[in-house]
Amino acid sequence: MSAGEAPRLFDLVAGEVASHQWLPRLEIEEIPAPQKIAPYALAIAATLNDGGVELANGRLVLLHDPRGNASWDGDFRCVSYIGADVDPQMGADPLISDVGWSWLVDALEEQHAQYVAASGTVTSVSSKGFGEMSEDPGTCSIEIRASWTPLIEQPADIVGHLQAWEELLELAGGVPQLPESVVSLEVARRDRIK
Repeated sequence: MSAGEAPRLFDLVAGEVASHQWLPRLEIEEIPAPQKIAPYALAIAATLNDGGVELANGRLVLLHDPRGNASWDGDFRCVSYIGADVDPQMGADPLISDVGWSWLVDALEEQHAQYVAASGTVTSVSSKGFGEMSEDPGTCSIEIRASWTPLIEQPADIVGHLQAWEELLELAGGVPQLPESVVSLEVARRDRIK
């Protein structure tokens, strides 16, 4: 969090972030927040793991300017980066960027996270070995860089944005989104093996 006396709303929102019950597969840590973009900020880093394998990683920064910021169209701003390896077939799909962006928008809508002024980029990078490296398997990754203005009237309004960000991490990492009452067969099998 930035130095100085933070406004009460920012303190309460920061408390919601600190006490949020993150998904079990996520490792969350507070990291230094950027100091020059807004008077108040906090930042977290996340790693999505499955059985010791990293599926995705990301950073989420929450900025606050009590005077408002015309380019944000509000006084709070979420800034997100998510990176993940994806299946080469998926990475070769010409619509992968559109799909990556829809993951964010759909997650925000599904969590009823009210927002305005969303913007960002989705980048897909693939590599293929040649010559001496022709036997190496190709790789493909996706990066989703996005920002949006969460509409926060009370501290708990940030929760939907945190849940949407978790969902975006899981989607980028290839974790299937299932209704709460449905258990993935992969998870069920792994639980029986233990």
